[in-house]
Amino acid sequence: MVFDRISNSSKDSELSMQRDAAQLLYKNGFAGILISIIASSALVFGFDNPEYSTFQTAWLSVISVILFLRLLDVVHWRKHLYGTAYNGGKSTRRFISGTLVTAFMWCAYILVMQAHVEIVELACMIIVVSAMAGGSATVLAAHRITAMIYVFTLLIPMSIGMLLSEHAYQHVLGFLGLSFGMVMIIASKKAADFTTQAIHLKHQNLSLVNHMEAEVAARTQEIYELSNIDPLTGLFNRSAFLQEAKLQLDSANAQHEQLALLFIDLDGFKKVNDSIGHAAGDQVLRQTAQRLKEQTPDNHLLCRWGGDEFLMMLANMDENEVINKAKSLISKVSELYDIDNNRITIGATIGVAYYPQHARTELELIQLADTAMYYQKKRTPSTVGVFSDDLGFKISREQKLKTRLVEAIENNELRLVYQPILNTTDLSVFAFEALLRWQLDDEAIAPDEFISIAEQYGQICKIGAWVLKESCLAARRWQLMTNQYNDIGVSVNVSVIQMQEDGFEDIVKQALQLSGLAPHCLYLEITESIFATDMDKLHAQIIAFQKMGVKVSIDDFGTGYSSLSVMQDLAVNLVKIDRSFINNIESNGQPIVNAVMNIADGLHFKVVAEGIETIEQMTKLASLGVDYLQGFHFAKPMEEQDIASYLKT
Repeated sequence: MVFDRISNSSKDSELSMQRDAAQLLYKNGFAGILISIIASSALVFGFDNPEYSTFQTAWLSVISVILFLRLLDVVHWRKHLYGTAYNGGKSTRRFISGTLVTAFMWCAYILVMQAHVEIVELACMIIVVSAMAGGSATVLAAHRITAMIYVFTLLIPMSIGMLLSEHAYQHVLGFLGLSFGMVMIIASKKAADFTTQAIHLKHQNLSLVNHMEAEVAARTQEIYELSNIDPLTGLFNRSAFLQEAKLQLDSANAQHEQLALLFIDLDGFKKVNDSIGHAAGDQVLRQTAQRLKEQTPDNHLLCRWGGDEFLMMLANMDENEVINKAKSLISKVSELYDIDNNRITIGATIGVAYYPQHARTELELIQLADTAMYYQKKRTPSTVGVFSDDLGFKISREQKLKTRLVEAIENNELRLVYQPILNTTDLSVFAFEALLRWQLDDEAIAPDEFISIAEQYGQICKIGAWVLKESCLAARRWQLMTNQYNDIGVSVNVSVIQMQEDGFEDIVKQALQLSGLAPHCLYLEITESIFATDMDKLHAQIIAFQKMGVKVSIDDFGTGYSSLSVMQDLAVNLVKIDRSFINNIESNGQPIVNAVMNIADGLHFKVVAEGIETIEQMTKLASLGVDYLQGFHFAKPMEEQDIASYLKT
């Protein structure tokens, strides 16, 4: 570095730094000496110790002489040396010699007196030396070794002496003193390092000003880049972009113009890092930055916000032009990357917010564009989303539901309702499906809305365990109403996240044990989306449940990831045909139902048709051989207290 070459080659600069260090010591020295004079006099004359008065008088005399000599040295420095090209190293050595002798005198006084004084005097002694030790971190910051030795001499021997004392209270004080001493030694070192660095930097700058004006310009540019440029991509960093964005907003406000802020987040970038490595990921980021620069009229309005996120501000464009620009950016970013013989494809999702329509400050504008991007990525990745009041309401509502859902169980806001599943042959009740409901204040929150939030924010396992327990308890209660209903089971929906939970099998066992429900009366419903997860673990879970006697069914069959091989391997007990096929039973739904029935016959599982709303649907499904029926045609989901009367009808 330029600074190092100048520092090493310039003896004058080194001598000047020594003088600066001496100057800091001597300028702070007068106050330190004055405090020592006052403190030593107060300790000697402030307490009556007849047995040690001779020692105290002698000690005070010696330290007074030392302090007086030091005071003369400070006066001499101020009058004859300050402002001249004096030998800073020699002056520093003279100053620290007096300082360390003073410290040793204080140490000797404390060690001699601490075992023989009352607690009040001891406390005063400790306060005095602790205060001087604390102040030395600043006063002696220009000389690190002296600062650390000074603190050590004042505090450590005293603390060890109290730890070795026969008095218990001194043990406590000794431990505290030892701890404080170690902290102050570290603090003194840090303060000294900072001061030394400050002196060093000062003279580096002076050397540049005096000897290398061209190097000053180069260093200024380097500092600017470190402060404003992202080192990986060469784009503006956060700090620089925020400054520029504020200027743009001020200008747009004066000109009554609209600005658009684009929040660009790469899709699939994490997979690049995970599969090929971070070095390849860095190359992708550099190439992405270059592609964005080629699409940006003014590079000052483009930055890498962090990670795989970029910001772009567009001026003098209407909303259609902004959307088209964002789409072209996505297309450009989504082109193939050829890196280390790997052909990589990523995408980008862009959120847009407008000034002044959506926000009045640069930070608010970025936050809203980020919100639009986040929502768009969840809904349709690699597209453009524009912030709106409606989106803001949705995000605010999601935040509210997420917060309230945490305590929904404790606040008794959740409850279960039950919809019967009937035998096709005689329409007797085979089981009830437990359906979760959430009453938040005066609003009934739809399961489709809050279940996804529970899954996203880590509440689904807690809620799922509660549903499982309550469902089993309810099933056992309706079984006990009369022997006639001993085999009526309960069907409980289980999310993908629950099935992946390591302790889920134990949760099922606990629910059965607590309720006394027979395992064969419990049906766990899983959706086809679970087949996209770890199949080995899923298969092991299902086998474990079936060994327990618990039945497993697949919900919404035909809409997701099912395959015949998967169905054969998993060997589930029940399959529910999705309601979308039931609604179209008179047209293209019937072939699907026929196919499911043929598979069921071959793989030996039962079939449930859900979503039945008409007698025609019921008749048709019965003729096709469906085993069980469920839907509004038979009964809507009911409260548990209504089950008894329903069963008796």
